Amino acid sequence: MPIVDYSIVMPVYFNEGTIKDSVIRIKREVIDTTPELKPEILLVDDGSGDDSLQEMLGIQGEFPQIVKIIKLTRNFGQLNAILAGFHHASGNCVITLSADGQDPPALIKTMLFAHLHEGYEIAVCNRTGRDESRARVVTSRFFYNLMKRLSFQNMPKGGFDFVLLGPRALDVLRGSKEANAFFQGQILWMGFRTKFIPYHRLRREKGVSRWTFGKKLTYLIDGVISYSFLPLRLFSAIGIVTAILGILYAVIILFATLIFGNPVKGWAPVMIVILILGGLQMLMLGTIGEYLWRTLDQVRERPRYIIEAVFDKEPLGNDSSLQEKGLRS
Repeated sequence: MPIVDYSIVMPVYFNEGTIKDSVIRIKREVIDTTPELKPEILLVDDGSGDDSLQEMLGIQGEFPQIVKIIKLTRNFGQLNAILAGFHHASGNCVITLSADGQDPPALIKTMLFAHLHEGYEIAVCNRTGRDESRARVVTSRFFYNLMKRLSFQNMPKGGFDFVLLGPRALDVLRGSKEANAFFQGQILWMGFRTKFIPYHRLRREKGVSRWTFGKKLTYLIDGVISYSFLPLRLFSAIGIVTAILGILYAVIILFATLIFGNPVKGWAPVMIVILILGGLQMLMLGTIGEYLWRTLDQVRERPRYIIEAVFDKEPLGNDSSLQEKGLRS
């Protein structure tokens, strides 16, 4: 098998109409301008319900020497689709970028230069701005600022998804068994020498983003709980403060009863105390439940993804062996 210098992994989920444009831009702006490097492009169909797979097969027909397609049985999430691509990548380094055309492919050359000539194990293209709606910009800024304060001080304010990983960093991610992983956190946690390359994210020309507020919220919870004990420590502190205030209030009531004959009357004070304490208890139980659920999900060791088929000019093996590789990942 010929040596591959770099692999480009693109998770695909309802990206019909943008995949071909993205691949053509990669070929024109990166592959054709670096003929000394041998590339491959891995398109991972993450259970798309549109005609994305047919579009990918058409692309492979045009570029059979460089395009490989991995089809998952269903939607396992963007990170798991990326990991499927990582496990099947043949390159000495791997780059991941979105298939919606919002990440400029020309930056791949800058990332490759940083890795091959400047000695960086990881190259991160971090967003300094984005041509998106005000709501998406505000929620994204809030998300990454919170992650920066709670878990990772070196988290770029605009976040990142466009990353190059060298062989050592790639081996770490391939060997990770973490359930409900936080991709950016995994990158920053490794501690390898990293170069940050700022860029402005482009507007999506076709289709609608499937990165909903609910998915963002889940990802935020994964990031905080996976790399920080702050929620538990915060609620422990709240519990101590509440207990102290409760004791003080009990002393005040006892003093008022003995001296003034208990002037505190009616159900309002009692209801206020019950509602506040009840709300705090439910919030604390919910937080503990999040940690317990992630612990359960981890010990079950369910597969991160399951592969239905691999479309490649040079077969990697029979279908059963491919599916077993996915099941073990």
